[in-house]
Amino acid sequence: MTSKVSLVIVSHSPQLARGVVELAQQMAPEVSFFPVGGTPEGKLGTSFDEIEAAIIAAGNVSGSEGVVILTDLGSATMTVESVIEFMEDNATVRFADGPLVEGAIAAAVSAGQGGDIDAVVEAVGQAGSIWVPAPGVDAAFGVFDPGIADSGLDKSLRAKVFIADEAGLHARPAARLARLAAQFSAEVRIDGANASSVIELMSLGKRQGDEVQVSASGSDAQSALDAITAAIASNFDK
Repeated sequence: MTSKVSLVIVSHSPQLARGVVELAQQMAPEVSFFPVGGTPEGKLGTSFDEIEAAIIAAGNVSGSEGVVILTDLGSATMTVESVIEFMEDNATVRFADGPLVEGAIAAAVSAGQGGDIDAVVEAVGQAGSIWVPAPGVDAAFGVFDPGIADSGLDKSLRAKVFIADEAGLHARPAARLARLAAQFSAEVRIDGANASSVIELMSLGKRQGDEVQVSASGSDAQSALDAITAAIASNFDK
């Protein structure tokens, strides 16, 4: 199996770290996660030595692809930064600044799509703007603005489709759709949201039976449009 970027999840609580990993792994089971949290005495906090061990273990799995680290609070971040600073070889180790839960999900999907370390870090940062509407999305309802598509500037292919999956565009369905969209050389949007971003898809709040508009542009536009609309119209989470 091709090596991918590994993720280290650092929290003051070992239960929280494991819970974030459990959730994110549902989105990208092929990605390696290393949760670490608490002190050696079993109290809330962080441990320099345990974080270092987790980073080394993650690096052994990911190889040259690298390791991305997410944290829950500022003091955990400070510890992580100290660990990275003292590592002899930290060229492929990066701290990603962003929300822990949303960031871990976004990072997992990006790594699962084969994104490099820069792409994974960028995905974490973008997860922090989950409530900032994408172009063409109404801030309150996430509705595609047809005025943008009809302005004459948008040459993308478009189609409307009803969501069949009982979970809508949430969690695993959104992650699977994001991975599918990333396979094409095309920019694909669903009601204005970037179809390759699980966070943007989930932020739409779309449910079973909702109609969405899919647009695609680029060299693989038609293939991407056909594949994405077919996935949405079927129970693709099964």
